[in-house]
Amino acid sequence: MSDSSLPSLPRVEFWCDLLCPDCRTALDDVRALRERFGDALTVELRHFPLEKHKHAYPAAEAAAEAFEQGLGWEFAEAVLARLEDVERGGAPVLVEIAAAVGVDADEVDTALVDGRHMLWVDADVAEGRAIGVTGTPTYVVAGKRLDGGKSQEGLRERIVELLNG
Repeated sequence: MSDSSLPSLPRVEFWCDLLCPDCRTALDDVRALRERFGDALTVELRHFPLEKHKHAYPAAEAAAEAFEQGLGWEFAEAVLARLEDVERGGAPVLVEIAAAVGVDADEVDTALVDGRHMLWVDADVAEGRAIGVTGTPTYVVAGKRLDGGKSQEGLRERIVELLNG
């Protein structure tokens, strides 16, 4: 692939529930894609908290605040790494994780109380439903939806095919 074609890569949307074990596994694919395509690839985290995970919605709100502060991916990866702790401990664990990755934990705590990112998360959920997202992880690449919630087998290869056109 020539350098001139790198900027034209389609964006990858990663529809994620931050308390989903399959999403934690899918991070390996996201990391591998970033390593392969570097800065030419934009991976956008889209929030799709599932009702079965009690603290998934607050985790998405906290992640939105972390993205506002420029540390969204670091926060998301840290939450996925500790999803069992978040499931048990809820908001206090999210605030603790925020502080550990350098996010202003007081702002995360306040955001969880004042709901400033609810519209962001709700908009993602509504858009996800509108395009047929039913579970996580789901990817959208070049207009194609790939459901990783059923099986992640071969997904990375399929994403690479779509990225390469």
